[in-house]
Amino acid sequence: MTTDVITDAITKAIQMVGSMRILGAHLGVTKGAVSHWKNSGTPVPAEHCPKIEKLTERAVKCEQLNPNIDWEYIRSTKNEDSHEPA
Repeated sequence: MTTDVITDAITKAIQMVGSMRILGAHLGVTKGAVSHWKNSGTPVPAEHCPKIEKLTERAVKCEQLNPNIDWEYIRSTKNEDSHEPA
């Protein structure tokens, strides 16, 4: 069922931004790449997930786009990295 979650998430993102072409342009990928993710249920590459989450104002989350990544860990690591040394 993971492919259904991915397909539903990328479909929602496409609808929210307007088209596969527009989403691809925001991500620096082709419409064909976006179409592939949507039609195959292939996880969206990790480097694109945060941008999609931001573009959709968190209506589509990284966890839905690529459930193979430990997004909780990445988010906690990013917060730690943002602290300046004392």
